[in-house]
Amino acid sequence: MTVPQHRVRIAEERADAERRIASLTGRFTAIVEGSEFTTDDDEHDPEGSTIAFERAQVSALLTDARREVEDLTAAQQRLDDGTYGVCIRCGRPIAEVRLDALPAAQTCIDCAG
Repeated sequence: MTVPQHRVRIAEERADAERRIASLTGRFTAIVEGSEFTTDDDEHDPEGSTIAFERAQVSALLTDARREVEDLTAAQQRLDDGTYGVCIRCGRPIAEVRLDALPAAQTCIDCAG
């Protein structure tokens, strides 16, 4: 892949993650607003644990998506700096197949293991 192709791929991945953030944020808000009509006693409310679990699950997915945006932003910075595709541990090139699968990869497969 060429540098312009990597830029496009990183931008696409970042846009996907940002769409997930927007969708998950809306879902989280809906869960919180919906829980206003339920009892605060999750232990005895048959729906309480389900609501708490769903809220925690969406929160974890939001955290992952935000981290992905941060990682992709860092990958974009490495592209700008000319260090994209170079392992931060050993300094060897990161295989194209790894960068294709994980555009934000910072390490080669040997160092990742």
